[in-house]
Amino acid sequence: MIPTDAARVREVWLLAATFLVAVSGLIYELIAATLSSYLLGDSVRQFSLVIGVFLFSMGVGAWLSRYVGRATQGFVWTQILLGVVGGFLAPVAFVAYGWLGDVQVLLYTMLMLVGVLSGMEIPLIARILKQIGAPEFRFENVLSVDYVGALVAAVAFPLLVIPHLGLMSASLAFGALNLAVAGISLWLFRDETGAAPRVIWALAFAGCLAGLVQSERLVSVAEAALYENDVILAEQTPYQRITVTQFQDRTRLFLDGAIQFDTVDEYRYHEMLVHPAMVLAPRAANVLILGGGDGMAAREVLRHQGVEAVTLVDLDPRVTQLFRQSAPLAQLNAHSLSDPRVTILNQDAWKFIEDVQQVFDVIIVDLPDPKNVALSRLYTREFYSLLAERLAANGLIVTQSGSPMFAREAFWSVERTLAAAANPVQPGAGLRTLAYHVYVPSFGDWGFVIAAPTGIRREFPSLPSGLRYLTAQGWAAAQIFSPDSAPLPVQVNTIQSHALLAYYLDGWDRWFQ
Repeated sequence: MIPTDAARVREVWLLAATFLVAVSGLIYELIAATLSSYLLGDSVRQFSLVIGVFLFSMGVGAWLSRYVGRATQGFVWTQILLGVVGGFLAPVAFVAYGWLGDVQVLLYTMLMLVGVLSGMEIPLIARILKQIGAPEFRFENVLSVDYVGALVAAVAFPLLVIPHLGLMSASLAFGALNLAVAGISLWLFRDETGAAPRVIWALAFAGCLAGLVQSERLVSVAEAALYENDVILAEQTPYQRITVTQFQDRTRLFLDGAIQFDTVDEYRYHEMLVHPAMVLAPRAANVLILGGGDGMAAREVLRHQGVEAVTLVDLDPRVTQLFRQSAPLAQLNAHSLSDPRVTILNQDAWKFIEDVQQVFDVIIVDLPDPKNVALSRLYTREFYSLLAERLAANGLIVTQSGSPMFAREAFWSVERTLAAAANPVQPGAGLRTLAYHVYVPSFGDWGFVIAAPTGIRREFPSLPSGLRYLTAQGWAAAQIFSPDSAPLPVQVNTIQSHALLAYYLDGWDRWFQ
């Protein structure tokens, strides 16, 4: 018979362990969902699949737990295995992606293992509590503690875990947590466990701690495999993974693994994004840039002598900080983010447009591609209608619109969505649009759309000096689309439909999967 005090200690520990394993289990699920979104694309699809697969696997684990003969040893082994599989989930996925390119099967296999093991935990803990004769044992008390742990994990993941640890270290840290639970359980139930789990636990715990200590090196190894050139900067922010690579005098910026610019050809993209709208607008004194935290678009805007004020709105403060304060990066944008005419605001573009009362002569939308619902909403008729309300009567909006070649339907959906936006100057008329494109070697054929409440001139009055690509002759050619990238019937993108997201994903999958 277990002494009362010892039984009480075990009971308290098992409830505490329930909380800890609930936290780590949900953290693994969120890490897997974030990894699949980063590495496989389409965050909505991946998050949905990860949640479904994880919950199903937990159900399988709960069912399998009945076949575990000795609950205490079974619980210890689940914690050891979770510490290994869950702890090395992110490191294995990143390294495998860098070397193999496709990690879908591996990632979901590891997710299912984590789910099965997590599903076994609560039934095993409940059985142990009964075995030790916990007074007034109620299964719902265990579930309540489990749900509280899940809430803590859900709140901590975006606010604390990712900003301070990143995916790689977080995976290893919570693997160490599961192993710590196993270690304490081994000690408290030492009369019921043999030597084998203690030896395996010691090896696993040492390996996990070594991985955690060397996590930055693991990140470097993974990113060296992911990127062709030397990684000179790699940071995880609450919003995204920032990676900067360099080869000789060639610098590239990646956000969540997707290239944002390559200094060998970024001028083509940014000159075509900025200058047509700036020179075609009757007045371009007050300019708004949404996105463009690297300062490249701001650099081009400031070439125009009539510019009095530039407001740049970018969600991630770390991006604008790096490209303003880091000398090598600030040099790329000609120190545009330090120009006294430039005001930087780090907030959501939609929230900014809803709240701002200012009117702008030119609005430049340099946002990431609409590869998920959160980004697709910034390409909707509703958002464009808000932009038009903040536009001067004779002002212009220009947005990057993706590739008319690789995602043809998506490109023309952006154009049609702009055309369908509410026109505050001529109610019911929609906006006037002008589509054009340019070849950027880093991206391929890339397109843009200009929109205005009134007419849009098609010929340049003049261009600023020092441009490396854009000319009047090039502008005329940019408005011509070949038959395989020409307009076609597509749906308008709205908050309700998000037709653009499906067009975008299907288009890129058609070419690259």
